[in-house]
Amino acid sequence: MTHRGSRVLHVGSLSRVEGEGALRLRVHDGTVTEARLEIYEPPRFFEAFLRGRSYTEPPDITARVCGICPVAYQMSACAAIEDACGVSVDPVIRELRRLLYCGEWIESQALHIYLLHAPDFLGRTSAIDLARTHRAEVERGLRLKKAGNSLMELLGGRAVHPVNVRLGGFHRVPAVDELRSLEEELKQALDDAWDTVRWVAGFEFPDAEVAADLLALAEPDTYAIESGTPTVLRTDGTRTSFPVRDFTEHVTETHVAHSTALHSRLDGRLHLTGSLARLAISGARLSPVALEAAVAAGLGDPRAGAVCRNPFRSILVRAVETVYAVGEALRIIRAYEPPARPYAEVPPVAGVGHGATEAPRGVLYHRYELDADGIVTSALLVPPTAQNQGAIEDDLRRLAQRALGEPDVDDGELTALCERAIRNHDPCISCSTHFLDLTVVRTAGEDAGGCDA
Repeated sequence: MTHRGSRVLHVGSLSRVEGEGALRLRVHDGTVTEARLEIYEPPRFFEAFLRGRSYTEPPDITARVCGICPVAYQMSACAAIEDACGVSVDPVIRELRRLLYCGEWIESQALHIYLLHAPDFLGRTSAIDLARTHRAEVERGLRLKKAGNSLMELLGGRAVHPVNVRLGGFHRVPAVDELRSLEEELKQALDDAWDTVRWVAGFEFPDAEVAADLLALAEPDTYAIESGTPTVLRTDGTRTSFPVRDFTEHVTETHVAHSTALHSRLDGRLHLTGSLARLAISGARLSPVALEAAVAAGLGDPRAGAVCRNPFRSILVRAVETVYAVGEALRIIRAYEPPARPYAEVPPVAGVGHGATEAPRGVLYHRYELDADGIVTSALLVPPTAQNQGAIEDDLRRLAQRALGEPDVDDGELTALCERAIRNHDPCISCSTHFLDLTVVRTAGEDAGGCDA
């Protein structure tokens, strides 16, 4: 590979991520001086068209942000609006919400592990290509995803953009025998989740480390999913927490010239949210079976303080979280007794509410301001991928720099590494699909400027 003069390299399609974007690297005299993950999809204006709507509408409207993680948007919206109105829901409703969220975790993590990420480790170009050599494994992943979808269909009314969620709870809650009918499918799913852990534990993982603070929700007695307190694990090992209502005092968003998506900083520093952060902050609160899975996956014992910062090994953490989510679903189903009412009344109140939950990709924060009639006067949604973009760019820059130091690394190998590095974080760029256009600009001598548009 030559580092003299200028050279442009394009990748026509990066499949297996959600959204469209481009990466531009500037290499000057063999040094990567800049890495930019450019998001050029048009803004979708969800915050703008939530204004003026009734306070009952955000759970349904925001579910349309993402077809893979609609429950995350519904639950964060419900939490924020119920906070504004001063309403707490019945403990059984909270458990049903957690169960619905477990369904989303199962289907989303299975989709990422088997259809998006595993091909990288096995030298395959796609899930279809992977099925030619690992048919049984792909079928197992599809079974897992189906089990998650079954939970979402029963509790949410359908697997994509559920329609049964409402403020205060659900339009309808299931009967005991309806939930119990899923038990056998979930028992099979638990076996499949365990086999997933064993399978991905056999992959080979490049050495890498995320050099960013980690942010996740934390609960005192359980692994946080549908609620919790934002907690930060700094790179020096110190921990701090803050109330959900103070989220935007710590996580600040700014526009950057090369992206239509906002970038975030946590107290002015790069941060990462998602599976690696959750395990590092709350791993000790996993269930016994999930703790066993973490050890079997080679992640160490979280109760002893084991922390994984290698983004390539995030697939292991997602497999462990799948074991956890299936186990939680079985626990909730076996203990379920229908609540007296399917929902709590949520009368409108003028005020501001805050809510945060753990989408599979990380912390998703919502804030709504309501007037006395329950009309939304302002809305703020901070998704996990927007928070992670700065850390992803830093990850890319350091990985590319190390690759350039290796002998005989060509542009194709550098491109493949960058694609893998992005998929490590399972970004949902716009909750759609398609491609990365990679541009590498190499200069020498005095020209060490930033990336051109």
